[in-house]
Amino acid sequence: MKHNPGVGATPELSLRVSVATLVRLVFTSDLDRDLLVLERKATYFERDQRPALKAQPFGGAVRIHDPSPIHELTGGFHFDSPRSRAEQDFRIFIHPASWGALKAFCAEQFQALDEAVLEMSPARELAEELDDSLGVQINRDQYIYRPLWTVVENHPTPTANIHAETQPTVSMYRVFETQIVDPGLWQQIKLNSDRFSDQDLQERALEDLGNGGKGRANACMILPMDSLRQLYLSLSLHQRNSTISFEKTTLERNVVALLDDITVPQFQYIVP
Repeated sequence: MKHNPGVGATPELSLRVSVATLVRLVFTSDLDRDLLVLERKATYFERDQRPALKAQPFGGAVRIHDPSPIHELTGGFHFDSPRSRAEQDFRIFIHPASWGALKAFCAEQFQALDEAVLEMSPARELAEELDDSLGVQINRDQYIYRPLWTVVENHPTPTANIHAETQPTVSMYRVFETQIVDPGLWQQIKLNSDRFSDQDLQERALEDLGNGGKGRANACMILPMDSLRQLYLSLSLHQRNSTISFEKTTLERNVVALLDDITVPQFQYIVP
């Protein structure tokens, strides 16, 4: 049976669920030091005078290939926006009572050998976002990846997603480590990170807006993994699940999900 889920929250379907991949994109330097690559973004909002700047892990919403099992499990759901519906992104509204069963279902699907129901690989989102940042198309022989763990945020938190802003959201992140094995790709990432300052990125976002775009610009950001760990360890347990500042750049809340040795009380970890 083919289901045709609607769009938006209703009194019954009031809990927003976001299921996404996160990519711990790393390169090991000559000094055996792991360097983490994040996606640095400038986004224009009408309420702000300048485009907002944030850095976040590469990755994005898991795609729903077959919505029927989710529809049957939850008794019905709505996508959170027309865009999510068009792209079959796992950003949906459900009845709050269905969250436990849906979470267990997704955890099972993450172990599946095929992608009949859900997209399991981070490759599509990684390729799209590196293309946005670098302007180049990568291929599968330039990196290797492996799944690490799943992180669940069970406590509903207002989302910053522009398509469903402020909606209470629970999240699941399937975390992968992706190792760059092509030195040429690494050099492109490094040049990109060095080339664009925060001001450059904001100006590019404004230029995009002036050209009829959405007011966005992307680049890469490189930071040492050990420095990131030390920063999170210096914070209180409560602060670790918040946006934080690293060298004047705001890091999104979910960056800490890339680290396996940092205690975050709000997270439930599912391994593998």
